[in-house]
Amino acid sequence: MKYQRPTHVMSSYYAPRGHNRMYALGMEIAQLYLNPNDKLIGIVGDAGSGKSALIRGMFPGVDLTNDDNGVYVRPLPILEQDRGFSFFTPHTYHLDIRFENGFTQMTELADAIAEALHNGRRVIVEHFDLVYPLLGANADLLIGVGEHVLISRPTMFGPEPDTIKEEVYRTLPYRLMAHTAEDICEMFINECDLNREGHDDVKHGFAITFQDQKPEIDLVELEQKVKDLIAQDLPITYVDESHISIGNSIQQCNGPRIHVSRTSLIKNFHLMHHFLYDRFKRRYLLVGCVGEGAEELLKSLDNRRQRPGFWE
Repeated sequence: MKYQRPTHVMSSYYAPRGHNRMYALGMEIAQLYLNPNDKLIGIVGDAGSGKSALIRGMFPGVDLTNDDNGVYVRPLPILEQDRGFSFFTPHTYHLDIRFENGFTQMTELADAIAEALHNGRRVIVEHFDLVYPLLGANADLLIGVGEHVLISRPTMFGPEPDTIKEEVYRTLPYRLMAHTAEDICEMFINECDLNREGHDDVKHGFAITFQDQKPEIDLVELEQKVKDLIAQDLPITYVDESHISIGNSIQQCNGPRIHVSRTSLIKNFHLMHHFLYDRFKRRYLLVGCVGEGAEELLKSLDNRRQRPGFWE
């Protein structure tokens, strides 16, 4: 009998920037929520949300059929099941429904998923919402990736994949704007401070952290420099797995696919004009927010400094 967490409806985590942090979150999700008997894993989220990195963290060693470097596995292994099973037959299949539907009928993909499940295989399905109506069954574990990573174990009463999709698609633009704004901030921070920085997450924004010693940064001036660069409407493009280009400048980045395409798409950027100090972790936080209500969010975060025990 499959073990269920009867009271678990939905868990939510900030979707972090960078592959390493996403891998770590995937490992944590697998440890906390993945059951060995789970066969159908549904992943929902738009392109560039970090679904592949999360899957790699959850299932180390699994062969993704839509490699980030543009290498696609052919023929698609899950469509080759009629050749029979052997010692070398995969236990876990992966497929990207949005991509594969350009080459294979949706009904054929749904039939292949059903056959693999019938044969006791595990199937990881990206863009699960597209094939769900043809399967007649929800995922054992349903995960959405937007500004947050949402984890649910659906029952006959839901949640439905479209419900997860609506939420993660709605919030992803905040994450793309915040991540890009964070990288632009780093362009104006000196190398010594960059070498000791860390990263944390806030709603509709970001936090750049500095251990022990507060950087000598004029945050009002930094905010204006970032706003001036945003206003230049510079293109932002992927260079490699460690770099992006912002205009003519090459910027180091550990999440190079999670950005807006132009700086002008960053809306309502604001920085908190002073550092927050976390006395438990002994670090200073440079905090920024984007999008509608950014200033109000920063004020709300700043007000928490008044709570005993949290901030200096």
